[in-house]
Amino acid sequence: MQAFEAIRPYKDSEAPAALDRLINDREFLDLIGRFKAPTFTRLAPGVARVLTKRWMARQFGSVKSIDALQEELAGYVSQLIDKTTSHVSQSGLDGLDPNGAYLFISNHRDIVFDPMVVNYLLHGSGFGTTRIAIGDNLLKNRLFAEMMRLNKSFVVKRNMSSPREMRDTYQTLSAFIHHSIEDNHSIWIAQREGRAKDGLDITDPAIIKMFYMSQKKSGVSFSESMNALRIVPVSIAYEYDPCDLAKARELEARARTGSYEKKADEDTRQIVQGLTEYKGHVHVHFGEPITDSPETPKALAARIDREMHQHYHLHASNIAAYDLSQVHRLSHFTAPQVPESLETAEAYSEVEIEAARTELERRLAAADEALHPFLLAMYANPVASAFNATLPDPDEP
Repeated sequence: MQAFEAIRPYKDSEAPAALDRLINDREFLDLIGRFKAPTFTRLAPGVARVLTKRWMARQFGSVKSIDALQEELAGYVSQLIDKTTSHVSQSGLDGLDPNGAYLFISNHRDIVFDPMVVNYLLHGSGFGTTRIAIGDNLLKNRLFAEMMRLNKSFVVKRNMSSPREMRDTYQTLSAFIHHSIEDNHSIWIAQREGRAKDGLDITDPAIIKMFYMSQKKSGVSFSESMNALRIVPVSIAYEYDPCDLAKARELEARARTGSYEKKADEDTRQIVQGLTEYKGHVHVHFGEPITDSPETPKALAARIDREMHQHYHLHASNIAAYDLSQVHRLSHFTAPQVPESLETAEAYSEVEIEAARTELERRLAAADEALHPFLLAMYANPVASAFNATLPDPDEP
């Protein structure tokens, strides 16, 4: 792992020292206190800090490895999921080998909850958890950086200053991913940089191209290299997005001004919001491993997208938003009703659709009118993507 020193997650031998740093960190103790006992922490922060430190030392003071830490955390993750969702479901895992390693390439809606719910489902089904790709912009928060590296996260560098730096960075990242799969460690990575705030899940071919960069000189073809990674497309579908209004504000600002400037603590606030607020039903579909990759990054990206869209679980909120969005120009599919070919659309009763419509209208009422089409589009666009994925593939004979 020496070649990957700048991007790798913590090793087992580094876990005790990292945990000790957190247990003795005032800011971290305040953060945990706000999660566990918000009212008490607000009224008596000093006492809450002492009690939280004792609890942390008791729970995690003897942890000696990353896997042991994740095992200790599994119960708390389960409680968090139970508290913030109506339920979590999955499909496709029975087609994967619990003893194998895969490159899970996923759509991306939430900074932390996406990989967390994937690992939660993998762990619950007897699979090993994944190493998680995170952007270095998230490591600006010292505590978040420490916690993520303890949770098998590795760093994807952004905003590079030169073509040479970009090449070297992607070469290292590509080699790390291949090394991990060869060493039987699965990887989770988003299909593109940043979250899909508009509900359109599109894989960036540059991500796929990066996977191959460390393999070119070996003489292995692109398709052989991709097949060896055992790529599994993953579709994560939230009934409700805790950060939907924040995303709509960003999209509206970009549409109106051409840019958007994040506030200093915006990522941190949305991490907490995404973790702690209600998401309704969350469904994760694990696709079949790709063992017959096309010969180009663009074709493979399109293949991944089609797999994601075909198996994306449409919630009643998506169907209701699709109906409501017909009066707005930002809906990417403008037929007068949900296509009958979408079986999921037919599975919901009028009562369920009406309940979802009422919830969406409540959210719209809480937002400026300028945000309405953007908020509806992020829920409605997966319907368009799912419908388009049912049409014949123009690239297939």
